[in-house]
Amino acid sequence: MEKTSKLSKLYICIPLALFCCFLWGSAFPSIKVGYRLFDIGAEDSYSQLLFAGIRFFLAGVMVIIIGSLMQKRALYPKGKAECGRVALLSLFQTILQYTLFYIGLAHTSGVKSSILIAVNVFFSIIVSTLVFKIEKLTAQKAAGAVVGFVGIVVINFSADGFGGGFSLNGEGFMILSSLAYSVSSVLIKRYSEKSDTVMLSGWQFLFGGAVMMLFGFAAGGRITQTGGIKGVLMILYLAFISAAAYTIWGVILKHNPVSKISVIGLMNPVFGVILSAIFLGETAEAFSLKNLCALLLVCIGIVIVNVKLSSSKNKKLTN
Repeated sequence: MEKTSKLSKLYICIPLALFCCFLWGSAFPSIKVGYRLFDIGAEDSYSQLLFAGIRFFLAGVMVIIIGSLMQKRALYPKGKAECGRVALLSLFQTILQYTLFYIGLAHTSGVKSSILIAVNVFFSIIVSTLVFKIEKLTAQKAAGAVVGFVGIVVINFSADGFGGGFSLNGEGFMILSSLAYSVSSVLIKRYSEKSDTVMLSGWQFLFGGAVMMLFGFAAGGRITQTGGIKGVLMILYLAFISAAAYTIWGVILKHNPVSKISVIGLMNPVFGVILSAIFLGETAEAFSLKNLCALLLVCIGIVIVNVKLSSSKNKKLTN
């Protein structure tokens, strides 16, 4: 039962969630490096989709094989109901989220993307409380979301306002990607009550990756051989990120409130900024005063949502 599960203990779920955040944070520079290795340009959206599709298809294969071996049974969706859950989850968690993510990342820096993607935490709180109503929206959660969102605003502000620091196919797509992710988090929470979480993760990756690969290739996307062994290893690592992080994250979500776990995802930009600075040479941008302030506000949002307050200060805003 959820109440007695060890995965609901903070000393277990938080380290596991942070490990997922580290993996996701490493994806920002890894994808950028992958674009360089395979000579994929910023405007070559179809090759970006093909590249992403290969990654997620491989991730699905990894999850299904390893999950089946660990559980000593073949993992696959049984019946129309489970096939429908896999398809809908794949639409939001893989197809929409990562189509927007890969194109958006090609049009903005790794550092900026790392911080922008943190908006998924606040979307998750709003979607789980106001849209699906599986949790209660409290003043504390609302305050944390507002503070964190201010950080997102700060990262997009430039000397000439927001126009010079924002583009629809760059920053805009990253934010829309976060919205798709927040919907998928709630779907995982709901579907894991009826279906095996590992099965859902593996097959939604397999299905979503196949759709992205086919569409990207049919539209003219191509992956060249310029990447060599380094390129192959990079795709395998990116597949591992998805296979490990999303499977672990899904299992944790099954045993914990969406808002409690999703807010830990605000550590993604911390890891993403640091790793982008190291591997992409974006040190100046990563440690600029504006970005550090934005990162600080995002982290404060985490603390506000997670710290325990007295009931008088944590009044429910919805029934």
